[in-house]
Amino acid sequence: MRALYNGLFPIVFTMSSPYYFARMLRRGNWRAGFGQRFGKYGDALRQSICGHEVIWLHAVSVGEMNVCVELVRALEACKPDSRFVVSTTTTTGRNELQKKLPPRIAKVYYPIDHRTFVFRALEAIRPKAIVLMEAEVWPNFIWQASDRGIPLFLANARLSDRSYPRYRKCGFLFQQLFGAFDAIGAQTEEYASKFREPGCPSRNVHVLGNMKFDAAKLDAAGVLDVPRLLAQIGITDKASLLVAGSTHHGEEEILAQQYLRLRERFPHLFLVLVPRHVERASEIAKTLNRCGLRFVRRTDISPDVHYRTEAVNCLLVNTTGELMSFYRHATVVFVGKSLTAKGGQNPIEPAALGRATVFGPNMQNFRDVARIFVSQGGALQVRSASELERVLAELLANPGRCAELGRIAQRIVRENQGAVARTARMIIAVMG
Repeated sequence: MRALYNGLFPIVFTMSSPYYFARMLRRGNWRAGFGQRFGKYGDALRQSICGHEVIWLHAVSVGEMNVCVELVRALEACKPDSRFVVSTTTTTGRNELQKKLPPRIAKVYYPIDHRTFVFRALEAIRPKAIVLMEAEVWPNFIWQASDRGIPLFLANARLSDRSYPRYRKCGFLFQQLFGAFDAIGAQTEEYASKFREPGCPSRNVHVLGNMKFDAAKLDAAGVLDVPRLLAQIGITDKASLLVAGSTHHGEEEILAQQYLRLRERFPHLFLVLVPRHVERASEIAKTLNRCGLRFVRRTDISPDVHYRTEAVNCLLVNTTGELMSFYRHATVVFVGKSLTAKGGQNPIEPAALGRATVFGPNMQNFRDVARIFVSQGGALQVRSASELERVLAELLANPGRCAELGRIAQRIVRENQGAVARTARMIIAVMG
């Protein structure tokens, strides 16, 4: 199996590399740390971790990184003499890690899963334990870590509806990979049973809850002064903010059209669009122009620039790391990647801030979380764009209903916290 994988990987990597390099170019700043993707971490990293027990954690998406930050803090409290290395795969992810983790935590790129690059990375870091977040399973990395006797953990683990059939179909491969984990902390019993099925020993699979409830800070201060920012473009505190977070292709156009109709009934309504991928900002700007929205980009706002109130009715946020600040001041939140795309984005974040939260039918990646919120009355799920517009209108017309949704949502978040501490205990118990 290893020979087959290592024979095919260079071919697949060569064919797909133009696509991934194009994405890196669009996101910018790709040169910094580029060699790390090939396992070249340099002397500075070696010196910073030399002589210490090293725990290596890996996260991909921004949501996983927020969870990872919380887990690092919990593990540091238990193992103050250890050194921590946190890896990611994107420039956006690395920038977020730089913002959220102190200098003593090493931030690196995860190596491409070629056996030479993985060998080089493991030789450089020599971890005492490796913690992978959610569903990051790369064969060479798992095989080589297992061969070295390094304890492997899968934290906040889940198997999506899309990936699970592939795992079942290739059970002969994933039985070996999942069996290599010393412990898996699954979000739910349903996910736990899916990990047991490919061959992970039942004794190694634990149901610990969803750590994203812990990562959502109920009392965290916003990094951005949103009222002051909006005042610079002529938006007063009388405005109602419709914040669309982590939107994907197609959703911005739907929201722009709905906003124009809703504004006829709610003249103080202001639209804030925060796309999931900031490199789409130019594409979204064309869409907004075509719809007739007068918008301003977040990066165009500076202290010496002021706009007339009637000149702007939409803010396009083409920066990263500020979504929670906009959520904090929202009247109503729409969670993206749930209407025109599949998977959904994290509804816990606006819920933790007590915002009235709405999402579409496609919440596959947060299915259990969405179910909890909807069943207990802490969020609303719509089936279509037309239903979304109707629900938005109802919420904007009823501040009391918005407040009620927010109160229930915060209660749900509080009741589901604690998974980070349970995961840290699981890891420490195995490491000794």
